[in-house]
Amino acid sequence: MPWLVQAFVGLVILVVIAFLLGNLVRNLTAAGLLLSWRWLGQPAGFDLSESVLPFNAEMPYWRGLLAGLVNTLRAVGFGLVGATLLGTLLGMASFSSNGLLRRLAAVYVEVIRNIPLLLQLVFWYFVVFLSLPNGTEALQFPGVVLAKSGFYGAGFEAGWHWQGPHLVNGVWQAPLRLSVEFTALLTGLVAYTGAFIAEVVRGGIAAVPKGQWEAAASLGLHWATTLRRVVLPQALRVIIPGLNSQYISLAKNSSLAVAVGYTDLYSVAETTLNQTGRAVEVIVLLLGAYLVLDLLISALMNGLNGLVQIRER
Repeated sequence: MPWLVQAFVGLVILVVIAFLLGNLVRNLTAAGLLLSWRWLGQPAGFDLSESVLPFNAEMPYWRGLLAGLVNTLRAVGFGLVGATLLGTLLGMASFSSNGLLRRLAAVYVEVIRNIPLLLQLVFWYFVVFLSLPNGTEALQFPGVVLAKSGFYGAGFEAGWHWQGPHLVNGVWQAPLRLSVEFTALLTGLVAYTGAFIAEVVRGGIAAVPKGQWEAAASLGLHWATTLRRVVLPQALRVIIPGLNSQYISLAKNSSLAVAVGYTDLYSVAETTLNQTGRAVEVIVLLLGAYLVLDLLISALMNGLNGLVQIRER
């Protein structure tokens, strides 16, 4: 009997899918917009304000969408690293012997988690970064400059010569340069996701038996050493499943880059849709790209989760 129920449910799902697809084809046919992918090879006719992958208006649409995807992967990659570092530090601070540090970490987590990400992105972009001065009045730190035009960092140039940020005709130059749009997006994603990761890390650390702390203290280990070498390795079994969902959320939230003018995949897809009118095809590509990205993150985290689990004999 159970297999009959499963077969019936499967049949109903197939019928619903067939009905939806049939309705879509009928509507597209009536509008004279049959599904087609030929437009992907046509010249895009627009430029991107920022692109890691070289792109210009004479290149086809598929190249523009690929450039947007690379920009999205860039934001997601840096965001995952930054949010993990920030969240881990905040989660560890929750168990610090310093009462002030514990309270500051708790306040940060509660405030950031309860403000919508879109508002935070707008805040970082319009209120913080676009209000920074340029030229000699920019915020200057050792090896780093924050200006209205973006972030500038020291690094190696051609010939492996170390070069810090410097002014050339009133314009900052540096080996590492991030646009103000990318910097605002990255800051928002890291600050927001880091607060959620902090709670995941805190919960993982709290799951480690108190006896582990006492045993480490009896050996004379410092608080930080105990946390890094004794507690965190055991807490990973609880932390990693929670990190999986936060990483996927960060990847999906990166689509809000359009709010700060960063040319990610969603931004390029929106421009492509407006020019070609191919709404169904563009949406399918957009959905497929984010689905594959999230599934890839999930697969990697599931593999990592399997490595840290205790194997019973």
